[in-house]
Amino acid sequence: MKLLGATMLLAALQAPLQCSHDPDPSERTEDTAGDALWNLANDFETRGEKDAAHQTLEMLVTRYPSSRHAPAARDLLDGGTWSGADASR
Repeated sequence: MKLLGATMLLAALQAPLQCSHDPDPSERTEDTAGDALWNLANDFETRGEKDAAHQTLEMLVTRYPSSRHAPAARDLLDGGTWSGADASR
């Protein structure tokens, strides 16, 4: 019984430690809420629904100010153009 306990202890000590960490944004497998709102605003703009695009960008910067798309959304709300918007910021 002691041998089994020692074997289990050794096995547990050799297991890799799992630490929480922030995932690399380039390795995400799912869209964030900010990504979804950015894509939705872009779709609205493409279809000519400028008011809907504007409201969606406002929601993005209000609810998700730290989103990677927030700076580009702020630029658009301040009069920038979609052709100059950088989605990777």
